[in-house]
Amino acid sequence: MSSDQEGCYLCKEYLRDPVSIPCGHIFCSLCLKTYWDHADPSGAFICPQCRVTYNKRPTPRRVSGSRYSTMQRDSSNSYPPPPPSPDYNYAGPQDVGCDICVGKKHKAIKTCLMCLASYCEKHLKPHFESATFKRHKLVDEIGHLDRQICPQHQKGLELFCRTDQMCICVLCTVKEHKGHDMVSAEQERAEEQQRLGATQAEIQEKIHDRLKQMEELKHAVDSLKNSAQRALQECEKMFTDMMRSIERMQQEMAKLISTNKRAALNNAEGHMERLSHEIADLKRRDNEITQLSKTEDHIHFIQSYHMLIAQTEAEELPTVSVNPYFTFGPVTKAVSEMKQHLNEFGNDELVKVAKTVNKMTFCELDDAKKKKSETIKPDEAATYNSVPVPVQAPQYRDDFLRYACELNLDQNTAYRQLYLSKGNKKATLKNDPQNYPDSAARFDSLPQVLCREPLAGGAYYWEVDWSGEGAAIGITYKGIKRTGYGDSCRIGYNRKSWSLFCSDTNYSARHNKISWTSTHLTHLVLGCS
Repeated sequence: MSSDQEGCYLCKEYLRDPVSIPCGHIFCSLCLKTYWDHADPSGAFICPQCRVTYNKRPTPRRVSGSRYSTMQRDSSNSYPPPPPSPDYNYAGPQDVGCDICVGKKHKAIKTCLMCLASYCEKHLKPHFESATFKRHKLVDEIGHLDRQICPQHQKGLELFCRTDQMCICVLCTVKEHKGHDMVSAEQERAEEQQRLGATQAEIQEKIHDRLKQMEELKHAVDSLKNSAQRALQECEKMFTDMMRSIERMQQEMAKLISTNKRAALNNAEGHMERLSHEIADLKRRDNEITQLSKTEDHIHFIQSYHMLIAQTEAEELPTVSVNPYFTFGPVTKAVSEMKQHLNEFGNDELVKVAKTVNKMTFCELDDAKKKKSETIKPDEAATYNSVPVPVQAPQYRDDFLRYACELNLDQNTAYRQLYLSKGNKKATLKNDPQNYPDSAARFDSLPQVLCREPLAGGAYYWEVDWSGEGAAIGITYKGIKRTGYGDSCRIGYNRKSWSLFCSDTNYSARHNKISWTSTHLTHLVLGCS
């Protein structure tokens, strides 16, 4: 190394934090690190200055001495140097860098398919000035030049093997692709270019169709928003009118009750006033009779007695009868029935509207490759049509009976010690196993049995009579495990089932090992959705 070296070979600036390598050359620590970080991926590390090759990356040693310390002190006013002005000729992360540039690389403007290297404007000049490069083919810069080299022979790819549908080099034709249908890359490109044009036209047509569909969809979305807004406003107005109608009915009902109350009260008050007069008149006569009974004038007594008797016998007082059953209870009952009918009608209509709206498809993807829907097997077909889940929870037994279904026990699933009645309606636990045929669907270790009718897509209700120490009823998916004593088989102890255990003291519901106990539970409602 020359003793008068003042600058770094890589950055051409004063040495900063200088380090040396075994060949003796000195560089800036950062410059050398950057250079070797972008070294040849083959694993060789070359001195940037003398081109000595190291198989292993050397460990640079810091250079200390008065010369470099003085140099650094002298340049302290300018260290660190101001960042250079941006040069847009340098290669960025998305650009192809020049393979000849050392350190910070410039953008490559051309790639040589013979040299398999990319060059910036400066390093490309020899290809135009020297006759040596006259036959080299230059193309616009491309990245990943390793894809242009045959991985087996390290030669440029020049041919295309139609048999194996891959690019090959000249040496590949000797052995690996001997006898195959091969053409030059240019010829294959020309033929593919024609197909590419047709493909591009097809893509452009698809783009046009998609844009058209996009516009239609946007227009439909706008129409949907407007339609929904109008529907909301009109429904709000109609519900407001219905509420006003109900309020008017309430006022009419209140007026009817008040009018009847007032008429009944007026009638009663009239009768009470008349009864008061009659009571006063009768008291007056009673007083006259008392006075008459005390008189000593026999003639006056006889004359007055006959007149009082005649007047009393001639007068007939009407009887006021009161209806002990008169009450406004029928009015309350009628309004209650009207409310119930209105709720049922409203719920039914709401379900109809919901089903109608849900069936309406706004937009859907018409997939030409969509598989045909599989046909439902006869044994998997549901016996009952699904009943929509009620908007309002049922309150009375008659409400529950709307969702009633009649189920039959499946002998093929019954535990062998469960005896099924003739109509498969009743199961009884016996000591002796029954002579049931072998079935993979049978519970082999737990006293359980399933029903034949699958339930899905709605609400269902059924009632069960039980006797003995206790019984459990529930619902489960079809895929529940049937063999063994584990929780995966026990209804209510896994995620696939729910159960209700009944005893003389209480009831307890269970799902996935979680239990809810209630001593007041009187009905079981199990819904499938």
